[in-house]
Amino acid sequence: MLAYMIGEHVLAGYTPDAGGQEALALARAVVALTGGRLTIGHVHPPDRPAAAGESLTLLEQAAARLDGEPAELVSHEGRGVGRGLSTLASRVGADLIVIGSPPGGAHHRIAVGTAADHLLHSATEAVMVTPAGYAPPERLERITVMYVDRPQCEEAVMRAAVAAHMLGATLRLVTLAMPGDPAGRLRDDLALAIRLALDSAPLTAEDVTAELGEGDDVAGALADLGWVAGDLLVCASSEDAAAHRVFIGEVALKALRAASCPVAVLPRGYS
Repeated sequence: MLAYMIGEHVLAGYTPDAGGQEALALARAVVALTGGRLTIGHVHPPDRPAAAGESLTLLEQAAARLDGEPAELVSHEGRGVGRGLSTLASRVGADLIVIGSPPGGAHHRIAVGTAADHLLHSATEAVMVTPAGYAPPERLERITVMYVDRPQCEEAVMRAAVAAHMLGATLRLVTLAMPGDPAGRLRDDLALAIRLALDSAPLTAEDVTAELGEGDDVAGALADLGWVAGDLLVCASSEDAAAHRVFIGEVALKALRAASCPVAVLPRGYS
């Protein structure tokens, strides 16, 4: 969904449930925006002789949902879905892995299952997670970047600015503030981030906004911001991430769980 950030080759992690169908729908929406390639992948366990055949059947069922759109179908043997999808993405050359929320979570919220947990803490590709019950809108209205004053977030701002320009979306830079945080300094940091965005792409001042979300906790601060149907939230990886790997930080993970829109997490040093 973000040109020059992610979406040249999208891997949809497919499972035979609502989360798998929602991941596929979101992956299709990304490819429709970027003009990229779509691969649908399913990971099956290695210890059942019939698993490979069942996996291929599931992939054929997924392909039937594409209305003739081109996609590569790949079945992969692995002991864990998250690890298997990461390996598969490297094998096929995908730059984005899209997964859904597992069953049992709250509607319109992201649930982090074992596959997402693995990807969000070790994937070498960008990871996008969709909330339960999410249906992609007709167009991307706004890219929202979670920002704090550090290099990973600055890179995310620059790439999101280029994407917003290319896709005709607006760009919003947000910082979450809890009790005791220096709100004045955080607003000053956001003002500098706006300048960085405007220097990175031919956007107008009306195209780029910044907001400080305030609340008693991360979920409250995120809700304070307000959200539209065509939002996408982008998070940089933590400073604890190894180079070129995703490692979502504590605050970003809480924001992901509270988000009502898809969330993309970029690897550290993504290029």
